[in-house]
Amino acid sequence: MRATCFNLWLHYARLKPKEGIDSMNSLYFGAVAIGSYMLATGMMIKGFNTDYAAEADSAHQRRRILGVAWLAAGLHAFSIWPIFHSAAGINFSFLSAAALTALVVVLLLLLTAISKPVDKLGIVVFPAASLLLLLDIALPEDVYVVKTNSWRMDVHIFVSMLSYSLLNIAAIQAVLLALQDWQLRTRHVNRFTRALPPLQTMETLLFQLIGVGFGLLSVSLLSGLMFLENLFTQHLAHKTVLSILAWIVFAVLLWGRAYRGWRGQVAIRWTLGGFFSLMLAYFGSKMVLEIILDRV
Repeated sequence: MRATCFNLWLHYARLKPKEGIDSMNSLYFGAVAIGSYMLATGMMIKGFNTDYAAEADSAHQRRRILGVAWLAAGLHAFSIWPIFHSAAGINFSFLSAAALTALVVVLLLLLTAISKPVDKLGIVVFPAASLLLLLDIALPEDVYVVKTNSWRMDVHIFVSMLSYSLLNIAAIQAVLLALQDWQLRTRHVNRFTRALPPLQTMETLLFQLIGVGFGLLSVSLLSGLMFLENLFTQHLAHKTVLSILAWIVFAVLLWGRAYRGWRGQVAIRWTLGGFFSLMLAYFGSKMVLEIILDRV
């Protein structure tokens, strides 16, 4: 019965017969990855609602959560590989690109959590990654293959994804910082806010993330100007302009931090504004072209 239902799913998803095994593996790996993401999220929520008797218990729980999250990320990678990669090139259709970006965000979060107190961002990142992975493996879409004929193009794509993912984490950090600041001002502090690092630490971490993300975004734009001959053609002009606008926003924010001491709500608004522009550049126009206008 289960095999019959899965064959029907393959039929309606219009997958080629030779892709059936890879698609089945993607489905199984993806299902376990989604379950692992939700388990990590549930463990994190339980931790917010539990008063630990000792700091060692809290550290042990944190390691368990991160361990489950690493497992989810590994399964996530196995799940999207057959969908994302093909002999013809890299599949950069909307949902495949979104699922890959979600994986990069998760991996960067987990790597950063080794030395920085950013693991609480998983309360947003893990459910979002599971949702995007679910959409990618469950919804059929046309394949949009990008052929990378040189290492320069590979570098440009890789750095672009890293910069977007890091600034994505910074945007989530800014939202949590805004929530923390508001609760401290109104004196309505809940368990979740108490579990976050101190406000000053959160703010310092935010600008560290923005600084690294801004540097990678600069490399991404520079490599695009150097290696892509058609960067300002009609197909890419809107993405380029929005990316440059985001670069300007983050540059002004870092300047304001260094020379005007910007912090708090001002820093949060500029961070979210820059990320919104970058999100439109990476995914907004892509969604309009591929999903609404049905063209690439």
